[in-house]
Amino acid sequence: MMYEIYWTDEGKETFDQTISAIENRWGFKQAGLFVKRVQDVLTLISAQPYLYKSSLTQNVRQAVISKQTSLFYEVTESRIVLLFFFDNRQEPLFDLE
Repeated sequence: MMYEIYWTDEGKETFDQTISAIENRWGFKQAGLFVKRVQDVLTLISAQPYLYKSSLTQNVRQAVISKQTSLFYEVTESRIVLLFFFDNRQEPLFDLE
């Protein structure tokens, strides 16, 4: 079963911000490679939603897109909800201690 991919507003916004940052720093070619990598990961997630590790919440998972960027998404009964993209160089979202 292939899951439908649903983009939240925050997911779209953080994706666009990430692409803009890549374009400004490394150029259009690298931004295009990032978009391709995201498309590949979304294809994998659609087919195997539990492929990537879970975060603190059972249904929310983290897919590492690159060393610098992760995608957080939620698995529901019928679809994958893309929550947001996160710059891994920032302060951690969760304190695990």
